[in-house]
Amino acid sequence: MSNYAKYECLTVEVADKVATVTLNRPEARNAINQKLIRELRTIWDDLADDHAVNAVVLTGAGDFFSVGGDVKAMSERPGGDVLEEGEVHDPMISRRGVTRQLELDKPIIAAINGDAIGLAATHALLCDITVMAEDARIGDTHVSRVGLVAGDGGTVIWPLLVGINKAKEFLIRGTLLKGKEAERIGLVNHVAPRAEVLAKAREIAVELANGPTWAIRWTKLSINQIVKERVNMLLEASMALEQVTFETADHKEATMSFKEKRKPRFGQA
Repeated sequence: MSNYAKYECLTVEVADKVATVTLNRPEARNAINQKLIRELRTIWDDLADDHAVNAVVLTGAGDFFSVGGDVKAMSERPGGDVLEEGEVHDPMISRRGVTRQLELDKPIIAAINGDAIGLAATHALLCDITVMAEDARIGDTHVSRVGLVAGDGGTVIWPLLVGINKAKEFLIRGTLLKGKEAERIGLVNHVAPRAEVLAKAREIAVELANGPTWAIRWTKLSINQIVKERVNMLLEASMALEQVTFETADHKEATMSFKEKRKPRFGQA
């Protein structure tokens, strides 16, 4: 069994050949800081190495799946997230988190128990099957909320799921979709009452964990080649553009307006 005790922002529980991975920063609505980004890079390798695990459920602690990037941290350090002493900001860590999730051959079920925003929405939508709370919201507000390119996977997965023009509108406008609408347009697989989401996701995970292992895994990996082609085509370029937008006046205004609890005044390019 892998050593899951080392994780600070994730919890992992293994039962019935299913690992339930929980984003565990409930005091911050499971916002994704640098430490959590790093843990989302390594967790997939640990799950791959754990022979007691045949399927994975990804969810969030408390009432939120995750509100995405830690805007509070950004506002305290304009131009990026808070870094620990001696730490270097490396945008490729997010890329490796995306690619390693796609490379995990074990099926991953997202239990979207509450709002899933930005990078969190990307990780949820990169899962193989998604179960979403009816009253939860999902969307990517990189552009509308923090003045950044949706560069860490949103430009890859949204067009694949809903088509190019809908994806452009949702990403550029920062549209937040409720569960039933997300299911209607094919963004997520299933919706359920909030209290039943995790149980539904686990039900599916247990079924797959006890199914024909290699047929399931290799079918998943075959289909994921489509997603990986898009990753290879788009992700490095979109992440580079996202890094450039960290230096724009619009991003600085977005983070300052968040800190000052006011509406941002964009258009100062």
